[in-house]
Amino acid sequence: MIRMAVAGVLGFVLVFIESMIVIKLKGYHGIEFGGLAPFINVWAMNFFLVFCILTQVTNWYQDRVGFEKGEEDIY
Repeated sequence: MIRMAVAGVLGFVLVFIESMIVIKLKGYHGIEFGGLAPFINVWAMNFFLVFCILTQVTNWYQDRVGFEKGEEDIY
């Protein structure tokens, strides 16, 4: 649940970071997304990107901490 909230916020932040990059590279004064639907599409792509990254980081951290404590994997 926390991953989803963090991914939602960071996905929203990434939209603005990407917009600033495009504005600086292209020399624009602003960006028009073309409506609410295209903006939500961009946000959704960023949401899933951040969610996947956070999932991998979480799994990596749990594996790392588990091995440091000396726990054995039972399969």
